[in-house]
Amino acid sequence: MGNKSNNLLLGALEMLVLKALLTEDRHGWGISKRLKQISSGTFTLNVGSLYPALYRLEKKGFVESYAAVSEKGRDARFYRLLPKGKAQLEDQTANWREFSVAVEAVLSSQS
Repeated sequence: MGNKSNNLLLGALEMLVLKALLTEDRHGWGISKRLKQISSGTFTLNVGSLYPALYRLEKKGFVESYAAVSEKGRDARFYRLLPKGKAQLEDQTANWREFSVAVEAVLSSQS
């Protein structure tokens, strides 16, 4: 299950990043902060996994980046969800829900 589980984890990370960008453009730290907030502290992304995910999403045409000044007055790279990314988020969300229902069914079985 090695490659499939790696793909699932990468897909889940990308889905979460897309979700964090659904309501507004954010810089990397803002994405990480938003995911931590939404998940009540469960998801804490480090730069070693967040930025490669953002680069992959940008390469796929799901997000675009641009330079701007952060709320703290610092130069930052912000990310914007593109229509193709929104469609991808909807697809991934549906797939994840189907997958999680199947996992829950297995875990809840008596055998």
